[in-house]
Amino acid sequence: MAIIKRAEARAYLTPLVGFLLLFLGFPAVINLIYSVSTVDFQTLRSPTLSGFGNYVSVLADRDFWRATSFSLRFGILTAMIECLLGLFLAIFLAPLLSKRSALMAPLMLPLMVAPAMIGLMYRLVLHEFAGPVPYYLFMWFGDSPAFLDVSHALWTLIVVETLQWTPFAFLLFYMAYVAVPIDVREAAALDGASAIKTLWFVELPLMLPTLVIAFFIRFIDGFRVFDNVYALTGSGAGGSTTSLSIYIYQAFFKEGAIGKAVAASVVLFLTSLLVLYGLNWLAGRRRREP
Repeated sequence: MAIIKRAEARAYLTPLVGFLLLFLGFPAVINLIYSVSTVDFQTLRSPTLSGFGNYVSVLADRDFWRATSFSLRFGILTAMIECLLGLFLAIFLAPLLSKRSALMAPLMLPLMVAPAMIGLMYRLVLHEFAGPVPYYLFMWFGDSPAFLDVSHALWTLIVVETLQWTPFAFLLFYMAYVAVPIDVREAAALDGASAIKTLWFVELPLMLPTLVIAFFIRFIDGFRVFDNVYALTGSGAGGSTTSLSIYIYQAFFKEGAIGKAVAASVVLFLTSLLVLYGLNWLAGRRRREP
């Protein structure tokens, strides 16, 4: 019986394994070959193996580390702000949404817009000369910050990213919050726990796996951000808003350094893989706890 079950499991997994090998495994192998080769657009079909020079070039590039620093700051800050706002909204709006569930739809609207369109929209809205926001700020207060310059661009991008993706964190946290068993809340109330203590000592610990998963998902998404940043500020003045994805894009299409770009993408992939491994390790450790 056990042998039959294993055979059935293999039969069910075969299409998935085939899909992964075809659509993920093959491009991954090609990328690894390109990352250790001298290659350009004329030699894509016949790259010349050259060792780890592309990786050395990437790791010795000051622009790569600047892009890494920007991506880390952007990913951490946006993930923290989105999760805090999403948690607050989930708890604050839970009583209302339990009675008016249709209100969930408009709250999810920002997720329906492509990030590149969000970037273009805010580029027009915040444009120093043509944007309505600087115009009215100057008209009402006599001055307006340059939202897209070097000193303000990072926080402008963080605000735009937060406005679009906080609904994602809010949705996860709301579902986790309403999934807390009612008898647990009632037991805490019978023990004399206040609403704050119930939240801190009962509800948040039960929601912790969702909080951690949402944070890492948003961090990975922020760390590899490309479209809305590229549409809003591009690489920024002096490369101030160059994320790792934009760095790879510029190396590939503008410099024609395909091997260098692919090597940087492999570094980005390995970093994301380490983050996912850490997340899986934390989840496994929590499952093993009594």
